[in-house]
Amino acid sequence: MGKESSSSFSVLKLLNQTVSEPHYLFHFLTFFSYIVLRCSASQVLAPHLIQILIRREIQTLLAFAVLAFIKGIREETWEAFIADALFIAKICLFVLTFTMDRRIAVWYILVFLVIHVLTQQPSSQGLGTCSKLTPLLLESLLTEGNTTKFWLVEFSASYSSACIRSSQQFPELSITYSTKLLSFGIVDLGLFPNAAEKFGVSLSGSMGQLPTYILFENAAEVSRFPELGSETTFFNPTITKGLLSRHFELDRHLLEYVNSK
Repeated sequence: MGKESSSSFSVLKLLNQTVSEPHYLFHFLTFFSYIVLRCSASQVLAPHLIQILIRREIQTLLAFAVLAFIKGIREETWEAFIADALFIAKICLFVLTFTMDRRIAVWYILVFLVIHVLTQQPSSQGLGTCSKLTPLLLESLLTEGNTTKFWLVEFSASYSSACIRSSQQFPELSITYSTKLLSFGIVDLGLFPNAAEKFGVSLSGSMGQLPTYILFENAAEVSRFPELGSETTFFNPTITKGLLSRHFELDRHLLEYVNSK
């Protein structure tokens, strides 16, 4: 009973935090407004248009359920799943309102553009065993001899949707692989944009370098993801714990640490 109560409390707390965020709240109100609009439309639309709209609503609901289920299986974090679900829901809403009246569809597009400009999806608040670093602090940690041998650092920006979608991956990775020889840190380039050039990270969203992960051995860069000069495409791999673990050989680092004890 105690575990069930704790689990229920955690779910309610997560729902409360989600609803209280302006980004999610405004989306919810916008989607809810369709119900009000639909009730009004049923009184003014011709009967044959109502029948067409009902069929389109059933088709759209089924399509949303299937696509959301697929995304739910593929995505590893709630942030990524919610972002995908909202995007799919926007397309579904546009299809329904376009069937009802093109002017209403255009109006919803404008509303979502305003929401996008005024709010952004919040990133994960968990830090795991990561340290929030300033560029100066990172440099001092890398050059001091009494710190850990390796630092894996995430260079991200709070305004980047790609960083928000993957914000939970790095902290969870740090919980598994942090040792006395390997530490994890996060540098927010939104707060310190001048550090981007020093560490070779482009702040342009079209370059696909946000977030960038760099593994340092003492003060030297060992490897990074995405690699410098790599081509950005629409089908760039989604950042996951498995991808980062393989790229930086974190299992090998952990095994070496365990064997050295």
